[in-house]
Amino acid sequence: MQTFFGSVWWLIVTLGLLITFHEYGHYVVARYFGVKVTRFSIGFGKPLWSRHNREGTEFTISAIPLGGYVKMLDEREGDVAPQDLAGAHNRKPVLQRMAIAAAGPAFNLIFAIAALWLMFMVGRPDYQPVIAEPAGLAAESGFAAGDHFLALDGEPVEAWSEAIMSIAHSALARRDVQVEVRDAGGDRRDRTLQLSRLPEGIEGSQALDAVGLQLRAPRIAATVGGLAGDGAAAAAGIEVGDRIVSINEQPVRQYADISPLIQQQAAANPTLAVRVERDGASLSVPVTVRPHEGADGSRRWVMGIEAPDAHDAVLRHGPLAAVPAALADAWKSTKNTVSVITRMVTGEVSAKNLSGVITIAQVANSSAQMGIAWFLSFLAVISLNLAILNLLPVPVLDGGHLLYYLIELIKGSPVSERTQIAGQYVGLIVLVAMMGLAFYNDILRLAS
Repeated sequence: MQTFFGSVWWLIVTLGLLITFHEYGHYVVARYFGVKVTRFSIGFGKPLWSRHNREGTEFTISAIPLGGYVKMLDEREGDVAPQDLAGAHNRKPVLQRMAIAAAGPAFNLIFAIAALWLMFMVGRPDYQPVIAEPAGLAAESGFAAGDHFLALDGEPVEAWSEAIMSIAHSALARRDVQVEVRDAGGDRRDRTLQLSRLPEGIEGSQALDAVGLQLRAPRIAATVGGLAGDGAAAAAGIEVGDRIVSINEQPVRQYADISPLIQQQAAANPTLAVRVERDGASLSVPVTVRPHEGADGSRRWVMGIEAPDAHDAVLRHGPLAAVPAALADAWKSTKNTVSVITRMVTGEVSAKNLSGVITIAQVANSSAQMGIAWFLSFLAVISLNLAILNLLPVPVLDGGHLLYYLIELIKGSPVSERTQIAGQYVGLIVLVAMMGLAFYNDILRLAS
């Protein structure tokens, strides 16, 4: 239940930020060109809150938070008083109207670059791109445990998330990847990850499972990184920062030793003698562990402690170096998104990869739990996707308006109202179909 409400909350935060910024782009450029804005709405449907500014614009937050709009004075939508004609949107030159339409996606691009810059400034925790014992295609391609990824197709990689995201994108296209590694012996080697051999019909996480690459788990010290508020350890007096030395006289060398020892020793008696080091002193603390039933029905003994931070890499740059890094990251994400959309249209990539609001909510929640840097990275990706999707030449989207204005610019007169109305219907059908398919894919992922 906590995950559900967390997902809903972070979805609202995400959409609220990105939609507001997108619509503000339209608003500020429209006002710059002297267009009168009658309503600035975040969401659709019944207004839940509204205020008017001195210029007569109504700012509203509406009931359905899946978009927004900026309504401008326009003679095609109703009578306009003679004194207000100069502020009518339809009276403005076509290049100004194009700028207004393009401003929303442009502001999403600006937001994404700013979020990435701040992410690099804060520093995003990650893991060294070192693999465990490979399986599947990776093993068949000659990879070995301890291989440290240095570059993929000539592009340097600094962290595990960079490497696995690049491989996931190449897996969609079934394209082989040239990988430069430093092996466990310290020698540099070139290997080819043969993604062209991936079976047809598997996508997403299934494809990555078939690739067979796993992160080598970092060795974590047996230090208490956190406590469950009502857990057995907290009740017994264990403190954050304590280093667990032994359990029932059985030595603990790393954090991964703790759970197996608890299961083994608690089977005979759930009260365990836990020896810890605290501020240089050695203490024996009796802890009565408690049974916990997992989602799969399995029963385990738990102490109620959390592992310390295991990240061994950080993507961080100074204020100046973060600028080109943010631009490069934004450009790479844009290329990948455009490539996936193009391949979906041509049928090279399955439409099963299309994700909707449920997936966005889940990823928003998980990235927020991972810290501010990961949430900023997530916001940047969604903002870029929002910009690209809005530029698609589909009526009802900004790209559809830009298409109409381009035709007007070429032929010297606006597209007929009848054509625009027909386009609106077609665009609405396309948009609803895309949203329906994305929602259907989300439900299938949940069910599986």
